[in-house]
Amino acid sequence: MDVILKGKYIIKCKIEAQTGLHIGEGNNSLEIGGIDNAVVKDAKGRPYIPGSSLKGKMRALMEFAEGKVRDNLLVVSVKREGRPEICLHMCDDLNCPVCGLFGRNHGSHDLKSGGKIDLTDAVIPTRLIVRDAKLIETSITEEMKENLDLEWTEVKFENNIDRITSKANPRQSERVPAGAQFSAEFVINRFEVDSKDDQKYYLEKFIKAMKLLEDDYLGGQGSRGNGKVRFVDIEIFYKDSSDYEKDSSELQPIATAKSLDELKLS
Repeated sequence: MDVILKGKYIIKCKIEAQTGLHIGEGNNSLEIGGIDNAVVKDAKGRPYIPGSSLKGKMRALMEFAEGKVRDNLLVVSVKREGRPEICLHMCDDLNCPVCGLFGRNHGSHDLKSGGKIDLTDAVIPTRLIVRDAKLIETSITEEMKENLDLEWTEVKFENNIDRITSKANPRQSERVPAGAQFSAEFVINRFEVDSKDDQKYYLEKFIKAMKLLEDDYLGGQGSRGNGKVRFVDIEIFYKDSSDYEKDSSELQPIATAKSLDELKLS
C-alpha cells in the first residue's frame, strides 16, 4: 500500500457549554469534605475537555450514523469477566468513513459475532488528531463566579430514590457551568492512498460528526441535563505538504463561520 501525505486541514474553534458539563476524572477515591464525582482538571486546577473524550464520543456517534453498529462489524475491544464486553467498529474497508477518520488497530481482533478479522494490511496512519480543549478563563465571568461553588465549577446535587422505602441517597456532581468556553483544535490528515486522493471527504465527515455531537451530549449524565455543547467561532485552515518546506507564514482560513449552521466549504 502506498500512502502519501498531501496536506493537513486544521480546524480551530471554541466549544461552548450550553448546559452544565461533566467529564469525570476517573478517580473513585473520596476525600473528607470533597466532591464524590469531580470533573477532570489540568495541573493548574482548571477543567478541560480531554481529546480522548471528544474523539471517543464522535467516533461512537459516527458508528451509529454510518450504520456500523452490527455484530458482524464490531470487534471486542475490552473483555471483562462477568460483565458485558466493550465493542467498537473496526473493519478492513479502506473507504470506511469511521475507520478512515478515527483509525483502526493493527493485528487480529475477535469479532462480536464470532471469528476473527485481521487488519494488518488495512492499517494506515490515523487521519484525525484531537487536541485537549483548554478552558478560556475569561468565558467564566465575574458574575458567573459569584454563583459558583468552586473556583471554576458548580456542584449539582442529585438523589437516588429507593422505590420501596423512598429513602434518598444524595450525591454531589461537579460541573463546568453553562456558558463556559474551551479552545479546541482538530487536525485531519489528507492522504493519497494507492493513487486515490482523500480531497475533502474526511473533512466533510468530520463536520458531520461535529453536528451529531451538538444534537447529542458530551461527558456524563447527558440524559439528565448535562453535556449539551455547540461549536462556535470556527476557522478551517489548509496546509499543503509543500508548505512545510517553506519559511513559516501566517495561514489564511479557507472557511470561517460563527456556527456549524453557517459553515460552508468551497
